[in-house]
Amino acid sequence: MEYGACLTELHVPDRDGRIADIVLGFSALEGYFATKTYFGATAGRYANRIAGAAFALGDTTYQLTRNEGRNHLHGGCRGFDKVLWRGVADAARNSVRFHHRSPDGNEGYPGALDTWVEYRLPGDRRLTIELTARTDRATIVNLVNHSYFNLAGHGSGPVLDQLVTIEADGYTPVDQALIPTGEIAPVRGTPFDFTRSRPIGRDLGAGGLSGGYDHNWVLRESGPGLRPCARAEDPVSGRVLELRTSEPGVQFYTGGQLDGSEIGKHGKPYRRFAGFTLETQKFPDSPNNSRFPAAVLEPGADYKHVMEFRFSAS
Repeated sequence: MEYGACLTELHVPDRDGRIADIVLGFSALEGYFATKTYFGATAGRYANRIAGAAFALGDTTYQLTRNEGRNHLHGGCRGFDKVLWRGVADAARNSVRFHHRSPDGNEGYPGALDTWVEYRLPGDRRLTIELTARTDRATIVNLVNHSYFNLAGHGSGPVLDQLVTIEADGYTPVDQALIPTGEIAPVRGTPFDFTRSRPIGRDLGAGGLSGGYDHNWVLRESGPGLRPCARAEDPVSGRVLELRTSEPGVQFYTGGQLDGSEIGKHGKPYRRFAGFTLETQKFPDSPNNSRFPAAVLEPGADYKHVMEFRFSAS
């Protein structure tokens, strides 16, 4: 839909051909107006967190809006999830493309930014999401799709028994405010090791993770084209999600802050761990850490971020 360039429904068959909607969301627009969960939304201009809600670009320090304590999250108080985009359907491509223009100075960001998001169903049970942007002045950009997935169906309960693999040997540890420490740490032998398929909830409670995961994994380098990112499977229904991306990181969030107060589609309350996100991205707080992938977009250059989901059943 045009509000938030948002993915509201995604219907996928199980091993027996039964269809279920596997993304969390609301039955009415009012739910999207009120929520702070970013269900299905396009988050930006800079998704994830920026420490101190500030960054330097050249000789200038830019102060952004603070909307998570003293930090900046997902584009600020009125990020891209809270604006009306303009959508155009293309029947020939089986797609819809959204556009939004963010003015210079919006939420503190420099430069006017034109942003496009295309959702496309190219066949073979695939969904592609392509996010592009152009600026008239040097700025920072990190756009993500913030869909929450539950492969058993959006209102079916917690996802803790669903199996996940993440194609990453490292992750970025965080402090108590979920700001990266600047380190890239190995996952091997830790609760962050999803190099082999395992249940999401297996190690919750270990290493202070009782609230679930909300961390960035550092994806492995790959050859030309999109890099493998993650695989998720619901062992009960057999639904499988495989994700490839152009981006270097992925934020795996398991919905630990959901508390049942969000009443989703068909009156379903979304309680703790009701869904997980796979937000492919630049790293959180990249503008303040020279070790992390650069997030600067210059005039005349194009920002391009591609996600490709492939669905099957086992």
